[in-house]
Amino acid sequence: MVFFCFLVDQRRTMRSSKPAAGICSRCGGGASVAEMVTATRFCYLPFHRKLWRAVICTFCGAVLKSYRHH
Repeated sequence: MVFFCFLVDQRRTMRSSKPAAGICSRCGGGASVAEMVTATRFCYLPFHRKLWRAVICTFCGAVLKSYRHH
């Protein structure tokens, strides 16, 4: 019997954000600091969840800097 299991999806969602000083180096938009959650499902089952913070452009959505949330 052969059973194939593969990565189904990985979703990144923003829990909260607040304005930050600075501008985006890509588009010139404003920046904000956001608490992010990355959820990975493997074979339709929740497998891993990671909490982290990032500096994100409010206009284009680019992640300008990320760091681990303690």
